[in-house]
Amino acid sequence: MDKFLQAAIDEAKQGLEEGGIPIGSVLVIDGEIVARGHNQRVQKGSSVLHAEMDCLENAGRLTAADYKRATLYSTLSPCDMCSGTVLLYGIPKVVVGENRTFKGPEEYVRSRGVELTLVDDQECYQLMQDFIAAKPELWNEDIGE
Repeated sequence: MDKFLQAAIDEAKQGLEEGGIPIGSVLVIDGEIVARGHNQRVQKGSSVLHAEMDCLENAGRLTAADYKRATLYSTLSPCDMCSGTVLLYGIPKVVVGENRTFKGPEEYVRSRGVELTLVDDQECYQLMQDFIAAKPELWNEDIGE
């Protein structure tokens, strides 16, 4: 298991323990985790704090040069909002835990020059399946259905 994906999974589990949606993310620059985050829409009553957005918010202000050396890890395929932020800040690499539960605009992100790697991790998938079975209304709200 990739230690950075494991850190994102740990974030997802923390979100679940807090009563939220189990999606986690970490931002890695030069082989070091510089920020962590997890979906906080439920916990903070937020419309935008998906895991990736929480992670990038926790990173604070970074330079364009920092983003160009970054890899964003997420336990679930990033949605349009989170993918747009990757493109906006020029993050060149994204590692996705799984996309069977939800698939964001991966082909578009790749077409814009981002190296997107899909791991298809069973633990990421199972976290989401168990959550959706237990709280389908929260999941539907999170993806705008």
